[in-house]
Amino acid sequence: MHLRQATQSLLQLFFPQTCRGCGSDAVSKEQLLCITCLQRLPVTDFYKHAGNATEKMLTGRLPFIDAASHFFFTQQSLIQQLMHQFKYKGIKEIGEYFGKRMGEAIRDSTRFTDIDAIIPMPLHKHKLRQRKYNQAGILSYGIASVIGKPVLENIITRISAAGSQTLKNRIERWENIIGSFVLENADAIVGKHLLLVDDVITTGATLEACGATLLKAPGTSLSLCTLACAMK
Repeated sequence: MHLRQATQSLLQLFFPQTCRGCGSDAVSKEQLLCITCLQRLPVTDFYKHAGNATEKMLTGRLPFIDAASHFFFTQQSLIQQLMHQFKYKGIKEIGEYFGKRMGEAIRDSTRFTDIDAIIPMPLHKHKLRQRKYNQAGILSYGIASVIGKPVLENIITRISAAGSQTLKNRIERWENIIGSFVLENADAIVGKHLLLVDDVITTGATLEACGATLLKAPGTSLSLCTLACAMK
């Protein structure tokens, strides 16, 4: 034990592990964020409560069993900084870390029961080629490592790139995204309770369109979770 501690101390000295939030070296090898940054994260309690803000956004638009978001998203915040590193800077360990935290929240909730499989929100092939990985897939595998359910990535395909949704309102986003998804392997999800995973929900248009496509498989039911919610 003493040898291991000494080795870790030497590694930290010559190859310091720094906090992804503030750059502090007050983190161990196993930690992504320092204690101060962890305390700054705007965690929701949505997994514990039906009728939360994510569910309210989707109610009446998409049949679902449970829905939740792990963090509140605001501009110029720590969570925005971390999500930017994860999505655009290739720092996949952020998604792996947060995916596991999402999985723990799902596991410890009295909701989200009887999930059969996890479906990551698909990226269009052009965007996937640019980014080199699907951020929803990284989150999904993190969740799966905790709740022990398979991740199915060959079920649904995104056939059109919607472009930036940032400045569009709810109706414009829906018009931009409708018809963008095709169910490729319906037989694999017949009768299953699916957990659809995405990085952020703003208006819900993308989750609505993708979820509606998944529900075309007979007997399929749906729950949803996102890393963050950016609700106006």
